[in-house]
Amino acid sequence: MISAYTGTQIREAEKPLLDSGMGAVLMQRAAYGLAHAVVSELRTRGSRLYGCSVVVLTGKGNNGGDGLFAAAHLAGRGMRTTAVLAADSAHPDALAAFERAGGRVVHLTEANAPDLAAQAGRADVVIDALLGTGAQGGLRGSAAALVSLLAERPPRLAVACDVPSGLNSDTGETAGPVLFADLTVTFGGAKAGLLADPGADYAGTVHVVPIGIEDGLPWPALRRLEPSDLATLLPSPSRRSHKYSRGVLGVVAGSTAYPGAAVLACRGALAAGVGMVRYLGPPDVADLIRQSCPEVVCSTGTVADTHVQAWLVGSGMDGADDEQMQHVRDAADSGLPTVADAGALPALPDVLAPQVVLTPHAGELATLLQRLGAGMDREAVEAATLAAARQAAGLTEATVLLKGATTLVASPYQDFYSQSDGTPWLATAGSGDVLAGVIGALLAQVGSDVGRFRAAGIDPDERWAAIAAMAASLHARAGAAASNGAPLTAGRVAEAIPGIWDKVSALSNQRPWERNSRSHRLR
Repeated sequence: MISAYTGTQIREAEKPLLDSGMGAVLMQRAAYGLAHAVVSELRTRGSRLYGCSVVVLTGKGNNGGDGLFAAAHLAGRGMRTTAVLAADSAHPDALAAFERAGGRVVHLTEANAPDLAAQAGRADVVIDALLGTGAQGGLRGSAAALVSLLAERPPRLAVACDVPSGLNSDTGETAGPVLFADLTVTFGGAKAGLLADPGADYAGTVHVVPIGIEDGLPWPALRRLEPSDLATLLPSPSRRSHKYSRGVLGVVAGSTAYPGAAVLACRGALAAGVGMVRYLGPPDVADLIRQSCPEVVCSTGTVADTHVQAWLVGSGMDGADDEQMQHVRDAADSGLPTVADAGALPALPDVLAPQVVLTPHAGELATLLQRLGAGMDREAVEAATLAAARQAAGLTEATVLLKGATTLVASPYQDFYSQSDGTPWLATAGSGDVLAGVIGALLAQVGSDVGRFRAAGIDPDERWAAIAAMAASLHARAGAAASNGAPLTAGRVAEAIPGIWDKVSALSNQRPWERNSRSHRLR
């Protein structure tokens, strides 16, 4: 499991070492890790090392020091290095080391910003070491002008030192111009802002360099499940399992206008291993489900009369009749784990419970927050996804899964997950309905298995967020596999889920040292 931290958490973990006089050691570890990551990336791209041109954009703080020391290491490998100093001063020891290594120093001004931007644009590597995690606000003055010009003609390889300058390391929000990084080399632990949109847009590949503070880090601000975590958490039937013991999911979805949404939700649930799906809904939608998914039991009656372990409500229910909307409200009131998608959101009470998983996209979350008096429109949600998900979970007391390029899951207890395992081709009609089915299936199968989560180091009270994150990862990986870089449909995502399930489950049969249990490289 990948853990991410706020800048404050990282700085507090560093403090005991800094107080003991190890500041220079930490900086050298960071600089060496940055230089090594640059070399590795160049080799991966098939680029030469000797004679390679490197421009490091340098601020006056420790972030600039990290960049200068790293550039000195690169100069020692025969690279042509130039430091663009954006402030009147720079880290003195790092600047001296850089100059001893033969680096060239240029002072940035408003007048020479266009020329320096052109030079940086022609370089093989540009290292952004202007602002670190402690900076307030974005770039200003000549530094902002330089980065704005570079953003218009991106360099061949842009590498961010710790975080892209102007990106809030805690939230992922941005201020002023920010240079898109192909690679972000971050120190001590991943920063939460790198794993939440819009920050993830600017971070590129995130490479974590251990510097010796890791044992002093607190509970992470954000986590990301990896395939080995899915292997541990996904259910596997025992020899004497039967369809009821494997979980029964009730589905209230679809309408005359959107009958296919109910089909896709059922297909997602069936693909994700639930023992049985029971459908409650209009006869015409039930007929379509019988034709498409004969495994589904289509029923009539009430929520109270339908014996299930979890509920899925809301997919494709815009314009649903009063009886269907009453089913939605009854399911949410049942006390059972419930995933509430799309059309269900307006029908739910303002305050729910942690076992209710809401699955809005940014527009739906903005509507929900406005109803609750938070006043965030869609643009505001997209500019601060982590803050928006956190606020929604706090106000509703439900688990909130915010769909997007990076899917965020927030629990009302303030446990957070970030999953970004998919492909842009998942932005297709019906994809969210399949995801709702996968979430519902996992709620029905493992929602009551508190021991499974306790053994994985997850607080049982937080398991609803972990289940939603599991589903998001499984769904996204299935989408990426089904797409393989080409367009896809939601139905193909559902078809790919068993294959991904089998692939990640195989990891549980490997010996521990064969698993990729802690990645230092995030995509």
